[in-house]
Amino acid sequence: MSFSWAPEVIEFFGAPGEFPSVHRPVGDVATRRSTMEPVHAMIDAAQPRPDDVVVKDFETTAGDGAKLLLRWYVKEGAQPGAAVLFLHGGGMILSSVSLYDGTVSRYVSSSGVPFLSVEYRLAPEYPHPTPVEDAYAGLTWLTEHAGELGVDPARIAVMGDSGGGGMAAGLALLARDRSGPAIAKQILLYPMLDDRTTTPDPALAGLATWSYEDNATAWQALLGPACGGPDVSPYAAPARLKDATGMPPLYMEALELDILRDEDIDYARRTAAAGVSTELHVHPSIPHAFEAIAFDTAVARRMKADRVRVLKGL
Repeated sequence: MSFSWAPEVIEFFGAPGEFPSVHRPVGDVATRRSTMEPVHAMIDAAQPRPDDVVVKDFETTAGDGAKLLLRWYVKEGAQPGAAVLFLHGGGMILSSVSLYDGTVSRYVSSSGVPFLSVEYRLAPEYPHPTPVEDAYAGLTWLTEHAGELGVDPARIAVMGDSGGGGMAAGLALLARDRSGPAIAKQILLYPMLDDRTTTPDPALAGLATWSYEDNATAWQALLGPACGGPDVSPYAAPARLKDATGMPPLYMEALELDILRDEDIDYARRTAAAGVSTELHVHPSIPHAFEAIAFDTAVARRMKADRVRVLKGL
């Protein structure tokens, strides 16, 4: 049998042939920003924003001297303990901390765990290694300010979705290889991990919402001429990791109708094979980021429940 959308996907989007597709040529970052960022804003505002989460902005300095926004979210009355460094999605070429305000606030309200969201700089204006180095600067700041924020520095996780999930994995590797700051867990939601995912899978034709053209555009923006070649850093494309020994425990979500599925499953397999505690969920019959759009579906509720459980367990 061939793949197909789950009934709840069809109920939301219509049949695959009815779903409006937008052709965006490879390399056209501007059009992707102008069409996808309003969708991110719509997703972020579609659910009520919790009124029990306090937000405060901080600033840190990146390695090249640039000033970076760090947005801190904490639930009122929260006890000292764990924290999450969060990296937003958008293929490393679009979106922002502000476009994830509601999303992050809902994680914080549901789990009681505070989040620090990093406004890392985007490709192609800032190619690798700038985005992951910005994330590292945010992690360093969070660790250095853990005491005043009520954070246990031994209980800091990194988390992200899509492009932000790939950056979270790259940040975990960078921190491992630099001997700190320590990371307690990787929480990776259908992350972008491999710049070599370029050959279309016929079984996903008409079913994937993040296209091969989108993927190629994002990776080429981040990596330039090196994209797909032999010399790509695993800090940029964590699927290039040769040895996962010593990486933080992993929680991974992969989606069956996502072009990133196989690279995500393989990353989790290799992590487990290296003796790293690994939890992998492969959600059948749904495409990239469906649960964020259709947040009231059964699959979205299951995914949120798992994420909140993992956050509470930090």
